[in-house]
Amino acid sequence: MEYPRQVTVIQATAVLISTIIGVGVLPLPLFAARAADTGAPLVTLLGILLAFTGLWTVTKLGIRFPNQSIIQYSEVVLGRWPAWLGSILIIGFFSLLTSLAAREFGEVVITSVLRKTPLEVTVIVMLLLATLSSRNNQTTFTYIHHFYLPLIVFPCILIVALSLKNAQLTNLQPLWGNEPHGMLSGMLTIAGLFQGSFIHTIVIPVMRRPEKAMQASVWGMIIAGGLYFSIVTAAVGVFGPEETKLLLWPTLELAKTTALPGNILERLDAAFLAVWVTAVFTTLFSSYYLTIRAISKLFRLRDQKMLSLFILPFLFVLAMIPQNILHMYEIIVRVGQFGLLITIVYPMFLLLVAVIRRKRGEMHDRMPTEQNG
Repeated sequence: MEYPRQVTVIQATAVLISTIIGVGVLPLPLFAARAADTGAPLVTLLGILLAFTGLWTVTKLGIRFPNQSIIQYSEVVLGRWPAWLGSILIIGFFSLLTSLAAREFGEVVITSVLRKTPLEVTVIVMLLLATLSSRNNQTTFTYIHHFYLPLIVFPCILIVALSLKNAQLTNLQPLWGNEPHGMLSGMLTIAGLFQGSFIHTIVIPVMRRPEKAMQASVWGMIIAGGLYFSIVTAAVGVFGPEETKLLLWPTLELAKTTALPGNILERLDAAFLAVWVTAVFTTLFSSYYLTIRAISKLFRLRDQKMLSLFILPFLFVLAMIPQNILHMYEIIVRVGQFGLLITIVYPMFLLLVAVIRRKRGEMHDRMPTEQNG
């Protein structure tokens, strides 16, 4: 017997933040500007609020079933076979999300840094890194996120703060945008960038105080969402909405135009890319870990280690499907919007049925070793 409940509220918050902030940081202002023009910050805010409804729902479910992940308590709420269908959709969706994140990482690296390196090499290296890291238990998984969090958040805040001095308020007016008809689609796309917060469904069962999971959810969304909102505001404020629409990765261009005081570093794009690689790893690590944990729980396996290598070839093949970078972003937008049915609508349905059927899990101080994976 072990005592696996070692994750604190602060650590759970760190997992949420470092999972949400990832690959989507680079094209985020582009998605927002295309959707709402000068209303990009507003559509980002609406997307954050929509994403929080999903996070709030899975947190309420986690508090209601403090010893189980969504794969387990869905069987209690719906019955085994209907829950299996939902679980298969979750596994399939996060497998696809993992492969697309690896592909996007590869595209950025071969375009901006290693121009002569084959795309396949950069993708497989990141997937291998996630594979080896995912063989750890959930406590180690949490510690890895906690360690990397300052390396991700503080440099991003620094770049945004320094770039805001070049922003012009006229680029952000009117606040609701010149083309508000794209608000709904943009809100769904941006909410899709927060779907990594679903990792909370496997973090809550190993928290010391699962009843305080909502604190982690609120602070995680405030910090990650606030950073995303600031990046969009800074990019559109500096470049203007029309110029932002023409940039493939506006956040990277923002780092290029930003300099440290005293010209210590005249361009921060190299430093930002180093930070971004770390952010991509933590996001990819979470989605990979969530996938193999979900599979192990669905098939009642003792741990997820054997699965980490098994699914690697499938994820690599999925990552290579997009024909080019534009096709890749078309798929990412569609998959992100469809995924809201899995990360928001499905948990809401589970919570509603659990309340109606009065299903609730009991809190136990100790759990079998296998629970710690």
